Amino acid sequence: MASFAASPVSFSAVSCTVKPNQVSNLRRASLSFSGKSSPSRRIPALRFRVACSAKPETVCKVVDIVRKQLALPDDRDVSGESTFATLGADSLDTVEIVMGLEEEFGISVEEESAQSITTVQDAADLIEKLLEKK
Repeated sequence: MASFAASPVSFSAVSCTVKPNQVSNLRRASLSFSGKSSPSRRIPALRFRVACSAKPETVCKVVDIVRKQLALPDDRDVSGESTFATLGADSLDTVEIVMGLEEEFGISVEEESAQSITTVQDAADLIEKLLEKK
């Protein structure tokens, strides 16, 4: 899944070339365009951000594990954007969530990587990355 975000802007012609070998294993990228159409007009800086997310089924499995580990009620909204802190997880809960993810997906998460996980989406993205390496 990829998402694009940009500000609306009009311009006559812009050329951008990306070679296929430059985007393998792409997770996040930023492109900037700027220029002048005439001395009296300027095109504002334009940024596009491409973010590739984990598969929806991976996110769902992570949500299930987080719900189970934190004993969250079924009516509690948990999504990819949910942070462990807002769900009430402390550092021990987070370690136990990571252990549950390792067991469920058959992966091993290094301590440094585990410390960078703050949201359900972060966890799902890391799992996808580790599964690709297998």
